[in-house]
Amino acid sequence: MKKCVHSLIFICWLLFAMAAKAQQYYAANIYSESGASGNSVYMMPNVFPAELIDGDTVACMYLHDFVKYSPVHFRNNKEQVKYTKLMRDVKKTLPYAKEIAGIIIETYEYMETLPDDKARQKHLEAMEKHLFEVYMPKMKKLTRSQGQLLMKLVDRETHSSSYHIIDAFMGSAKAWSYNLFASLFGNSLKERYDPYGNDRMTERACVLAEQGVI
Repeated sequence: MKKCVHSLIFICWLLFAMAAKAQQYYAANIYSESGASGNSVYMMPNVFPAELIDGDTVACMYLHDFVKYSPVHFRNNKEQVKYTKLMRDVKKTLPYAKEIAGIIIETYEYMETLPDDKARQKHLEAMEKHLFEVYMPKMKKLTRSQGQLLMKLVDRETHSSSYHIIDAFMGSAKAWSYNLFASLFGNSLKERYDPYGNDRMTERACVLAEQGVI
């Protein structure tokens, strides 16, 4: 029962996020220091953008940052078990967080194109129905700790706390009531993701998962 209620809390605030979509550039105009001009071409089958510079084809590839962490030293078996569990939970919930954040951004951007509040409300109701159908079975399979972790990871992806999200879109009264309801199950919608503080080990696990290490 607690899992179900926790899932309902999560999906309620999920619909109302406000996040800016960052633009990513993986290639730019590249010229030699001598000032030689080039023409863009594409190399198949991997479709790398490239430049023709002085008759040579130079591939242009965007390389993501690679973070190398030092080994973790555990003081006892309890710490090692806790770390292993965190790695497992992040690997399970991070893909959900990224998928949910993408839906949130797309929904917000689409709502900006709607003419009035009535149309926006209609769209939100349709999205709510869709998300309940798609995500409720997945949320029911999460443990309580995994559900709490998922909320933080969505904060990581959207840079918005769930309390701020609800307050911005539904008003302070509903934000307060949802937070009070969440507190009955040991959660706080005001709690933020802190990658350099309390959540530094979670951030480590996220980075390792994104790099394909775990």
